[in-house]
Amino acid sequence: MQITWLGHSAVKIKGTKTIYIDPFLSENPAAVTSPEQVTEADIVIVTHDHSDHLGDAFPICKKTGATLVGIHEIAVMAEAEGITAEGMNIGGTVEVKGVKVHMVQALHSCEQGDPAGVVVEMDNKTLYHAGDTALTYDMKLIAEFFLPDLSFLPIGDRYTMGIHSAAKAVEFTQTKKVIPIHYDTFPLVDADPEEFKKQVGDKAEVIILKPGETHSLP
Repeated sequence: MQITWLGHSAVKIKGTKTIYIDPFLSENPAAVTSPEQVTEADIVIVTHDHSDHLGDAFPICKKTGATLVGIHEIAVMAEAEGITAEGMNIGGTVEVKGVKVHMVQALHSCEQGDPAGVVVEMDNKTLYHAGDTALTYDMKLIAEFFLPDLSFLPIGDRYTMGIHSAAKAVEFTQTKKVIPIHYDTFPLVDADPEEFKKQVGDKAEVIILKPGETHSLP
């Protein structure tokens, strides 16, 4: 499985299916990939209705025929534009093209619906994308129910967890590996991933990627 950080909270997961989560690309100053370069996608997951997460999800779905997965209100918006969508809500699970998506709690805000995180199960791997969130004790349930192989956690502070809280989230989720996201896109969310790695210590393997770089998950 190939995990590519596209900048901000946007990630690409390529296994037996190709998944994009929060594909904020065209307006993302940190992104090195444009929506025009996305030629293949099976599933596009959106964690919540903010422009830096909804991003280019709809155009990518229209171009590739991907199924959009998101909270009910986002799915309704997508279907109104002719996109195949699977709406869901926090606590629920959908299976799309052999991939399981579990929607979990996130503490944040959004335009429509509710903010969420997602747990994705594909190819015998479990990945947790926290979306935009504060630290919450609900993350302990991520460990109890899912024990993720790899997590994407925001570290940029101000609008999400900062470094200290994100390091505690690693402890709560008991994730084996973690990729920091949602930082250094804009000055307001500048953060030092090396400091995050230092605070995580030996609790998990911290994988620091530059936008466009890929990590292989064996």
